[in-house]
This record gives sequence, C-alpha cells and structure tokens, in this order.
Amino acid sequence: MTLHLGFHGAAGTVTGSRHLVETDGTRVLVDAGMFQGLKELRQLNWRPPAFKPASLDHIVLTHTHIDHSGYLPRLVRDGFRGPVHCTPATLELARLLLLDAAKLQEEDADYANKKGFSKHTPALPLFTTGDAEAALERLGPVPYGTWFDLGAGVRARFHNAGHLLGSGMVEMRVEREARARTLVFSGDVGGFDMPLHTDPVPPPACDVLLIESTYGDRLHDRTPLPDQLRAPLLETLGRGGIVLVPAFAVGRAQQVVLLLGDMMKAGTLPPVTIHVDSPMAVDATRIYATHLRDHNLDEDLIQGLTSRLCPPTLRFHRTVEESRTLNDLPGPRVIISASGMLTGGRVLHHLARLLPDDRNLILMVGYQAAGTRGRALLEGARSLKIHGSEVQATARCIALHGLSGHGDSDELMRWLRSAHRGGSQHPHLRAAPRRRVRPRCHPLSLISPCPGHLSPWWSAGDCGVRLVHDARNQAGALSRRPPRPRHAAVRVHRPAHQPRLAS
Repeated sequence: MTLHLGFHGAAGTVTGSRHLVETDGTRVLVDAGMFQGLKELRQLNWRPPAFKPASLDHIVLTHTHIDHSGYLPRLVRDGFRGPVHCTPATLELARLLLLDAAKLQEEDADYANKKGFSKHTPALPLFTTGDAEAALERLGPVPYGTWFDLGAGVRARFHNAGHLLGSGMVEMRVEREARARTLVFSGDVGGFDMPLHTDPVPPPACDVLLIESTYGDRLHDRTPLPDQLRAPLLETLGRGGIVLVPAFAVGRAQQVVLLLGDMMKAGTLPPVTIHVDSPMAVDATRIYATHLRDHNLDEDLIQGLTSRLCPPTLRFHRTVEESRTLNDLPGPRVIISASGMLTGGRVLHHLARLLPDDRNLILMVGYQAAGTRGRALLEGARSLKIHGSEVQATARCIALHGLSGHGDSDELMRWLRSAHRGGSQHPHLRAAPRRRVRPRCHPLSLISPCPGHLSPWWSAGDCGVRLVHDARNQAGALSRRPPRPRHAAVRVHRPAHQPRLAS
C-alpha cells in the first residue's frame, strides 16, 4: 500500500489550504482554500492546480473560512463531480460564505470594468454565483464522530477543532489487507476558554498528524479584552469619532458584539450604537443560535442569547441602501463590517470615508495576512489603495489581541499534550520549523512542508508515505521572502515505552 500526501497550498504561506491524499484507489482533497494576501499569492487562484479537479474522488472541508473552502466553486466549475463532506454547521455557514464570496467576485469584476482599473478587458470573477450554487449541491453533512467512506479502504470522521462553529479536525484511516494507517489533519486549531466556541478536543491516536502553526512561534496577549479596549474606545467615542471594526461576518462579528454589549452592561463603556453592516452576519447570528451545543456557552448565555448577542443599541444593515445611510451619520458610533482583512466587501467603502479622519479608530480584531490592507495598516502604512484610488491613512489603527481563532504556541502545545493524557499515541517529530519552537517541542520535532520540496517521508515496510508539493504554483510566488509555514507535519511512532512530553 502506498500513500502520498501533496501540499498544494498553506505550505510556505498561511492561505490556500489544499492537501491531497492519494492511495492506490482514491484521491481525497482535504480543504479547497483560496490564496489570500500578497498579489503574487492571489494570482495563484487563477492558475490551474497541479491536480486535475475531475480526478478527485472526494473533498473534505475542515471549516468554512475562505482560505479553506473558497476555491471549491472553481474546482466544481473546472470538473470536480464528487461529494464534499463537512459538518452540519459547516454546511449551513457555507451557504452564506460561498454565495457571498461569489457575489464579491462578481461585484469586484463589475466595479473594475466600470472604473477601468483592471489590466484585463473585461475583468472576470474567479467564479460566479452559479458556480457556488453548484458546489453547494455537492455538500453532505456528517456529525462529529461519525465515520464516512472515502473509497478504497479509506474512511474519516470529524472532531471539534474549536476554531469556528462547525470546524473539525479530520481523522482519516487508511486500511488495506489488515494493515492500517491513521492520519489526522488538524484544520485550524482554536484556543482555550474562548467566547462562544468550545475548546478543541484532544487529537486522536494517529501515525501522522498535520497541525497548523499560524501562531506556533508566538503567544497571544492575555490582557483581558475589556481592559485592552476601554481606553481607545473611550478616547475615540469621546471626541465624536467612529470606530470601524473590520471583522469576519461569521464568528468574529458575533464575538465583538458580545464583547461590546457586555462592556456596556458592566458600565465600562457608555451606551453607543453598534452597526453591523453585513447581511451575512445577520444570518450567521441565527445559525449560531441554532447550534447551541457547539458553543462554549454558560447557562445564562443560553437563556439570554438574544439579549447578549443583540444588545439594545445594535442595528443590522442588510441592503446596500441601508449601508449607504451610514455615510450620513456622525459619530460617536461603532461600525462592524466585512471583510476582516480589508480585502473586499462593504468595509472598503467605510474605510475610504473614515481612514483620512484622525478622529476615527480602525480596530483590527483578527489575523491580517501579509499583503492585505489590514496588515499594511498595522505596519504603519500612510496610505492605502482602495478601488483604484490612494486614500490617506490618518485614523488611528490598533489590534485587539485575544480573539484569535487560532491557538498560540502554549495552546498548541497544550493541545498536543492533551493527546497523551487522553491515551493517544505519543508523537515523535524530527525537525523544527522555527528556532523559537524547537526548544518547546523537545523531544518532539516537526517537519515543515515547503513549496518545491519532495522527499521520502515514511517507509514502514508495508506502507510508504511521500510528501509532495505543488512547486509550479507556489515556489515563484514565495521566492522573494522567507516562507512562514502554516502547517507542520508530525511523524508519529508507536514505541513500546513512550517518553513524556516536555513541559
């Protein structure tokens, strides 16, 4: 039995997750993400992948964030005709996110054609609403813990990853003639004790663990969120300014509303109108309310979900006309809008209006990938290009730390240790991806997949595993800067005497 693992995204960068599992009889793609961030990376979405979409038998989605699911409509457009497996909550959220992504693609193409700033004539969307609808027809829900068949002796099941509503790590078991190997794809691993989301469950026993490492080399700020926010919010609102919060409509927007509402209730923030300018956020809030068991909710929140997620000063804006009314409203007020990295959506229109005014505050509440407007602002950019025009960056910009959906270095190690306490096999890793991580991993070590790398990975007599990368698509785009690995591959042995994990 031969098993190949191919990394066609999120290797050397943090977006575009696409991991191909190939056996003698089936081809399974774990995640179908879009590349985001640097222009060189975004352009990769337009290049055909190294694999033919029609050759795939199955696709498994860990969650609905666009860097994990956004390329699915394009794969269907280009010939994929198999089933797509996901959790029930992921299916519901995918209806929002994929249709919204298609709409943004179409709107951006129309706007580029109208303003004439595209290098292509005409500018085209990466995929259309019709493509997204065709992709959604292929999604099938599978509850946590339920095995599903992937063909040729391969089966898989989801475990809660604590990253987003419906997010799941994938346990994949490959069986052939009484021989078996287990792979675990972590997806995105959430932190612990986070608002709304549950803690990630321990990783199951496995031979190979592929773990994300977005924040594997750093620690999150543990300062309580209200303490981080109080001073800058009071300062901005006190001078009549507007606080603009770019936020993912699913998950992050609900967390921000919950946080601001609790601060007003506690008296640490005066009553202020909160505008959620995102029709998707309205629908996402409803979906969150229907999946209470997937949340980290105390009894009071379950009983008073409507009042805490929808405080009296909250206003939802669905239509474009409702969004435009915000242009005429003076401060103080808070506007929450997507997208979270300032890569598109309604938030760009608000940003173009509010960024040149030093009374205003741009509050970043999530990860900002390299090459995005959000990252540029945090790095001190004096101007941004928005819809083809340069906009001066005079407003203050700060980052709120602690709402990340990704576990930091301590939390990732805590997650790995939980496998040992839970009776899972202890992983032995061979090479650390970053010097700052290596001391903490001892006796563990990591294999860090890099674009263009092809090497024998695992030979166990009855089963061979090789690591394969899409060098053609990624190496050129990443050659100008050192890669930041998104995932680390863990080689797992089953020794007779397992050493204890390092403290």
